[in-house]
Amino acid sequence: MLRQVLIASAMSASLWAGAAQAQTPAAAPAPAPAPMVHNDYTDPSTWLCRPDRQDACAVNQDATVITADGKMSRETFKADPNPPIDCFYVYPTVSNDPGANSTMTIEAEERSVVLAQFARFGAKCRLFAPMYRQVTLTALKAGMMGRPMAADRNLAYADVLDAWNEYLAHDNRGRGVVLVGHSQGSGVLTALIAKEIDGKPVQKQIISAILMGTSLQVPKGADVGGSFKSIPLCHANGQIGCAIAFADFRANSPPPAVSRFAKGKDGMVAACTNPAALGGGSGALNAYMNAGLSPAGGASNWTKPPMPVTTPFVKLPGLMTAACVFDADGDYIAVSFHGAPGDVRVNDIDGDVKVPGTNAILKDWGLHLVDANLHMGNLVHIVGEESQAYLAKTGQ
Repeated sequence: MLRQVLIASAMSASLWAGAAQAQTPAAAPAPAPAPMVHNDYTDPSTWLCRPDRQDACAVNQDATVITADGKMSRETFKADPNPPIDCFYVYPTVSNDPGANSTMTIEAEERSVVLAQFARFGAKCRLFAPMYRQVTLTALKAGMMGRPMAADRNLAYADVLDAWNEYLAHDNRGRGVVLVGHSQGSGVLTALIAKEIDGKPVQKQIISAILMGTSLQVPKGADVGGSFKSIPLCHANGQIGCAIAFADFRANSPPPAVSRFAKGKDGMVAACTNPAALGGGSGALNAYMNAGLSPAGGASNWTKPPMPVTTPFVKLPGLMTAACVFDADGDYIAVSFHGAPGDVRVNDIDGDVKVPGTNAILKDWGLHLVDANLHMGNLVHIVGEESQAYLAKTGQ
């Protein structure tokens, strides 16, 4: 299930962009949308994750650590029972609902992406993740086939705005908060920050914004002034009130000329902040790879010969490094592999978006499927340091 969820997340934006370029017969004007019906975010069923309950975030995050010599150990995850800060997450496009906008029913797709991208932040913060009526993969595919569905693109944003306002009104109580998103979720959060947070009183409570798998716009050589007017990019683990934004590509497969990420527009460039080395340069990736996404196929095939893996995640210390690259190809994180002779681990990861039913890689997507997995350990560590800096500054 997790593989299908991540592929749907990546392919959805590709289909959306392709639909705009497709040469199809003119469609009849869509009927005027009905008045928006708002969700009641006081209802616990409208949330994937909330504190102090058993829900989509109350899942096993244990990892099997595999060193180059094949030694294996179990890293047991433990959530903080009383974290001092909050995290607010907007998930990427994963819904296969039949309508143009998803329902508010929590299904396996939403649960799986929370497992991969958000639950581990429970080591540092209380977890809040609203459901929202995103444009579905079904609608995107229909647009590609020349049969557009009447999707309401503003509905997703309106839902997240309502959830954010409900959180602020009844849950936040002056606490610091980290915003976390990926792909479509990053896009929705970028709009929310620009409209509702940037330059507003609540900005002082924003510890950081983690925007994965996106192209946050900034002026060349500057940290602020593009998508955000007063929220700069992060350059140190303890810096607060800043944004971390990136898209991952293999070092030997940079963004092509026409790429979904890493490109600027209207005189801007895409932001690249490397969680493995916020201050610049290269850093070791503290990745948590989904055990079932082994490049060799199957949760037992992370080593040669295969050795059983029984945890949801795998860690491969020393295998990968990351560095921001700023060149003619774009602004992106380049991921390099460092398997040495004698390393019994598979010297690769599965994270490329491929043409369905083939092994043809869509290079314009880079490693979009695993943006969160690659940096998860680094990001959780950064949130911990940011939390301490925020608490020290505010005296909480």
